[in-house]
Amino acid sequence: MALDKIGIAKRIAQEVQDGTYINLGIGIPTLVANFIPDNINVVLQSENGLLGIGPFPDESEVDADLINAGKQTVTTTKGSSLFSSAESFEMIRGGHVDLTILGAMEVSENGDISNWKIPGKMVKGMGGAMDLVASAENIIVAMQHCSRDGESKLLSENTLPITGLRCVKKVVTDMAVLDVLPEGGFKLLERAPGVSVEEIKAATAGKLIIEGEIPEMRI
Repeated sequence: MALDKIGIAKRIAQEVQDGTYINLGIGIPTLVANFIPDNINVVLQSENGLLGIGPFPDESEVDADLINAGKQTVTTTKGSSLFSSAESFEMIRGGHVDLTILGAMEVSENGDISNWKIPGKMVKGMGGAMDLVASAENIIVAMQHCSRDGESKLLSENTLPITGLRCVKKVVTDMAVLDVLPEGGFKLLERAPGVSVEEIKAATAGKLIIEGEIPEMRI
């Protein structure tokens, strides 16, 4: 059975390392904040000017002035700070964000990402995506493996406008966890509970590398 959005976020939270600064993109990535283990100390950054994001608030904690880049209300952690968007992008462009977790419309087997524009559809802009993919040391993509019409979103080459080239290191989808290899190709690491390797093969248009037995994810 393929994962839902919560399952994808839970699996990505297992990739978080102690002591890192992390930017969470709009959509599924924002959910990761709720599942970071208590024994892991990280600092979550938002490009609208917040350092030290906590889990989503319950009704008694909602503060309309505290929002993430997706305009969702958030909580803050002890020692958090607020600053301008300009200063936030100085932090991003200066290479001070260790890990960026983003959603995507397409990822190629070379690690190219498209996540901001579909030609012919109105968009408000790419936000901070281009800066983030150009600056972070590590980029993990959270996405559905296939589009709503069943077409693979893991491709040999992207068909949509590019956000960044050769930048994605890992992809976590509703079906699988895959490394993007430096020489090209999606290396299958794990499969979602109940999802077979054959199903992942059929759903992946780009080069898929399978070595040995592929374990199920532990969520």
